[in-house]
Amino acid sequence: MKTRILIAGMMLASVAVTAQKKEIKKADKAIKNGNTVEAINYLNQAEALLGAADANQKLQYYLIKAEAFTKDGGTGNFDKMKTAADALIEAEKLAPKGDNATRLEAAQKALRINLVNSAIGDQDTKNYLMASKKLTMSYSISKKDTSDLYYAAGNLVNGKDFDTAISYYKKLLDMGFTGIQQQYVAKDPEGKEVNFPNEEERDQAVLLYGHTEPVNRTTPSVKGDILQKVTLIHINRGENEEALAIMKEARAANPNDTNLMRSEADLAYKMGDMEKYDSIMNEIIKNDPDNPELYYNLGVGAAQNGQNEKALNYYKKALELRPDYAIAQINIAALMLAGEGAIVEEMNNLGMSAADEKRYDELKNQRIKLYEDVLPYLEAAVQSKSDNVELVRTLMNIYSQLGKDSEYKAMKAKLESMGG
Repeated sequence: MKTRILIAGMMLASVAVTAQKKEIKKADKAIKNGNTVEAINYLNQAEALLGAADANQKLQYYLIKAEAFTKDGGTGNFDKMKTAADALIEAEKLAPKGDNATRLEAAQKALRINLVNSAIGDQDTKNYLMASKKLTMSYSISKKDTSDLYYAAGNLVNGKDFDTAISYYKKLLDMGFTGIQQQYVAKDPEGKEVNFPNEEERDQAVLLYGHTEPVNRTTPSVKGDILQKVTLIHINRGENEEALAIMKEARAANPNDTNLMRSEADLAYKMGDMEKYDSIMNEIIKNDPDNPELYYNLGVGAAQNGQNEKALNYYKKALELRPDYAIAQINIAALMLAGEGAIVEEMNNLGMSAADEKRYDELKNQRIKLYEDVLPYLEAAVQSKSDNVELVRTLMNIYSQLGKDSEYKAMKAKLESMGG
């Protein structure tokens, strides 16, 4: 009797395996024919019998499931994308070879494209934490491309999840991640630059399809950006010593890295060490003396430190290098007009004596001279930032004080049209 029961059990298992094999084959045929819903139905029937399947049948099941849910989920259904990702992870555990390995790689690529495109959409709508989830999932599918983890961390910073972000960044640093990539570029027949996955495909396009100007490029390292983010997170947490230690180690290893120098300057600024900030920025300027942004930043630092004359000189240097640098024009005007307060206060405190009257006239002339000096910067700033209500209002008032009636009326009309 026991022998009969054993034989009957073996027959039942054989029937189950055969049934499952049929359902998997049906699902495979359905997915190849583009019938995604039908494929998923067959997979659901096969799933109940998965425990009795051998490794090859399980591999086929997970590959087809990944393909089906990738197509069904598209870029809009996170749960289905996750189902596809889980299936791919299970398939990879089974160490596919030959055609199955090729199929796995294609399925991974298809799902990662959907996840990345979906994450970009989330970024555009400022749904940073969901973007990070999708990019993290893309990384989990194929850990060869660590850039997914880097972009996931960036979205975590934007989404204010600093704890997870710093764990990602530290993982990237431990891996030695730099983000440096080799690019194989050529221009298509319309003159548009195209980046190819490898040199062979680029050269083939040049040979067969009329592409021109082939060139190999290396993208810059993002290590400085990672270290900057890590240090800023530490500063936001009040962990200044940790931030300084990371930056010190980084600078020692890369003493001439401009990005790291900028990060160290930012760190000094955040910590209120304006002397160190000024020193580092001047060191950077030696390497890049024609960069107006550097002089502007030095101007901001000097103003923050109460060194207004020094700040004005830096802003004016920035304008020499970029004459339409609107924010530098605005800051110059603001610094110059800050001196008006002392003039007005002294005028208001004067008496009625002849000496006071004389001093009053002197101060009045100083004030007019100040307005005349600041006018070109304000006019240029308004030209660049024509939608800035406060700028327009300030310029209108300056025109009024200088008796420039036609200009005053024009600015007044502009202000009224802006709802100011």
